[in-house]
Amino acid sequence: MNPSWLFLMAWRDSRRSRARLLLFTSAIVLGIAALVGITSFGDNMARSVNEQARELVGADLVLSSSQPVDSALRPALARLGRARSEEVAFASLILFPKNQGVRLAQVRALSGGFPYYGTWETQPAGAVVAFRAARGGRESRVALVDDALLAQFNARPGDSIKVGQLTFYIAGRVLKTPGQSGFSAAVAPTVFIPGALLAQTGLVQRGSRLQYKTYFQFAPGTDVTKALAPVEARLDAAGIDTDTVAKRQQQTGRSFQDLTRYLNLVAFVALLLGCVGVASAVSLYAREKRAAVAVLRCLGASGRQAMLIYLIQTTLMGLAGAVLGAALGSVVQLALPRVFAGLLPVTVRVAVSWPAIGLGLGAGLLVALLFALLPLLSIRRVSPLRTLRASVDEETSANSDPWRWLVLALIAVFITGFAGLQTRNWQQALGFSGGLLVAFAGLALGALALMWLVRRLLPVGWSYVWRQGLANLYRPQNQTLVLTVSLGLGTFLIATLYLLQALLLGRVELSASGAQPNLVLFDIQKEQQTGVTALLTDRRLPLLQQVPVVTMRLAAINNRSVAALKKDTASGVPAWALTREYRVTYRDSLIASEKLVAGRAPYRGPGPGGLPRVSVDADYFKRVKLKLGDTLTFNVQGAPMDAVVGGTRTVDWGRVQTNFLVVFPRGVLEAAPQFHVIMTRTNTPAQLADIQRTLVTQFPNVSAIDLGLILQTLDDILSKISFVIRFMALFSIVTGLLVLSSLVILSRYQRIQESVLLRTLGASRGQILRITLVEYSLLGLLAAAAGIGLAVLATWALAAFVFEATFAPVAAPLLALAAIVTALTAALGLFNSREVLTKSPLAVLRGE
Repeated sequence: MNPSWLFLMAWRDSRRSRARLLLFTSAIVLGIAALVGITSFGDNMARSVNEQARELVGADLVLSSSQPVDSALRPALARLGRARSEEVAFASLILFPKNQGVRLAQVRALSGGFPYYGTWETQPAGAVVAFRAARGGRESRVALVDDALLAQFNARPGDSIKVGQLTFYIAGRVLKTPGQSGFSAAVAPTVFIPGALLAQTGLVQRGSRLQYKTYFQFAPGTDVTKALAPVEARLDAAGIDTDTVAKRQQQTGRSFQDLTRYLNLVAFVALLLGCVGVASAVSLYAREKRAAVAVLRCLGASGRQAMLIYLIQTTLMGLAGAVLGAALGSVVQLALPRVFAGLLPVTVRVAVSWPAIGLGLGAGLLVALLFALLPLLSIRRVSPLRTLRASVDEETSANSDPWRWLVLALIAVFITGFAGLQTRNWQQALGFSGGLLVAFAGLALGALALMWLVRRLLPVGWSYVWRQGLANLYRPQNQTLVLTVSLGLGTFLIATLYLLQALLLGRVELSASGAQPNLVLFDIQKEQQTGVTALLTDRRLPLLQQVPVVTMRLAAINNRSVAALKKDTASGVPAWALTREYRVTYRDSLIASEKLVAGRAPYRGPGPGGLPRVSVDADYFKRVKLKLGDTLTFNVQGAPMDAVVGGTRTVDWGRVQTNFLVVFPRGVLEAAPQFHVIMTRTNTPAQLADIQRTLVTQFPNVSAIDLGLILQTLDDILSKISFVIRFMALFSIVTGLLVLSSLVILSRYQRIQESVLLRTLGASRGQILRITLVEYSLLGLLAAAAGIGLAVLATWALAAFVFEATFAPVAAPLLALAAIVTALTAALGLFNSREVLTKSPLAVLRGE
């Protein structure tokens, strides 16, 4: 076998088919472009995170806890680093006196030189200097306020802002804070005040929910992990969390790596859609070339040589498509930082990623090779007798060809292997491959079922145009299967993304509608509870829920300390359960959002010194590997307290109300430092503004959460995320349309003789136009219906088993999507069939 002869024959044979071969590349280009663009963006994101890791933290080390650092630990911490800054952060209502605007904000009382790394961007730039110069006097009452917060209330530098009992001069607007993205700023806009003035605000009281942070800067080259080692055990025992540059780099990189992996899988779906188009297009192309192959066989070429000639053609065109797609993907990544604007904590510096380009080229080449090889295997069985008799059948059935099954196995291995490469998790890869197989199988079975039904139930009494259009769905050279799979999968992705967004937003809207609370008051001290309750009663606002809350940390499980459980990797207790801060309440009964699973509701233990029996969330009970009767030791703000697991309950976390992992009985925590939460409902924005202004004046430490504003913020955030996902899903739907377009063009050559025969027998252009319209409209409608049907099933499964929510799809948007897909399919079918409709039969036959 002479390779040069094979390449020469492939080149010569392609001269009349290059326009058709170029269509193969269009199905690959967008998939590779999406893959290379997202992978390049992920590589650049990882590099930017590494380069800007210090800016993400703003310091070399951050210690954070919900309690002030114990005095016994302070001398050891004082020896760490060469510079230190202190911060106390909490949520509080703030007031703009100029227009009486009120909003819940994150107040950060900061002292020292933080941030040590990165740029704290303010306007004017000198505002940071004025802020750091504050020493606690009246002339130092300056604040820095997030730009979004100032814009909301039409305020500017030079205006004033009231935080607690103090009024501050706004020295500048904060445009960027190291480590804070636009995403977090939208949820909790920040107001910075000098730490020396915190006590004068009157917001720090016994039981207040505060977060204490200490920022350290070390000398260049210092191994922070090694410097922290001598006090690490004492920090764990005190419930103090540590955050270093290395940890933040790892966490941030992992979170965005997960995002890029998911988007890569979406791009991979677009690529697989192209593969379906390649396989079908090559199948049509191979049928066209059977006569030429028969001639080659008569001249002495083997079936294997003939197959290799066309495999060389399609592989080279696939490589060209991969190169073009990689170039396009490198351009696409330039737009991705803007697409993700407001969601990223770092500035992504875009550069060419050669590994991503290499991955795209390799994937494109393998995809073209494997999916083109599948239909080209039939060329090996073309008999030389076909030159004399076109009706000669292949001797061997395609289904009995062992090479066909080998190629199918290789395709399955490639898909699973590539998914595993993207997710780094073989279980997820198998799940992705299985889900993809189910989607493909569902769409294919739907197409085959339609073909079967039309063949057997074709209405004989219908008009000729309808009967001919329906018959085209199952006749030889039909496109029902491939177009249903390709367009249906793209429709499936778009519809699923829309339904999921609607599900999440609808769930929140349902919780915040009707008689549900829309205003939450928290950080209410014991002595303030009566006054706040009276205030709400005077305003005729309902007291929908009043709950005491005590903060604590887990110290031990069955007398095994948290430190010991952390070291024991075989314990099975998740790290978050050992390190989180628990907010618990006390009552002797369950509420409407809870249902008893095992044991009893919270109750006091038997005897005068009996341990309290607590009720824990059933899911938490399983994940922490607890059993009824286990002993939990809590650190209640410095005081140890033992409790026994006396029961488990399910909790409806979707309700707008206070829910708790752990509930104590009455008579145990009443003397502990605590705050109260009251939930109510306002009927108008004016009523909401009035109650917020009164709270700021009379109870400045009490915070109020406007659930309507939270819902709006959530909607904005979900819209941004949805846009990102839809941007990627667009590659899939456009690829599907390209596959449709290319296959319609290719099928045109297969339909020429049929159309010429119809024209010769007297069919008018209008009749052929209507036949084409019926066929492609039905194809588009079938693909859209199958894709939307799968999307409804997938969203229902996610709602039932993941989100545990009621799923009720809205029909109008889905019908609109079906109409758009159907119209596009019909339009492309008519557009690509125009040559057959406009030329005379004789001109078409001469052209052939």
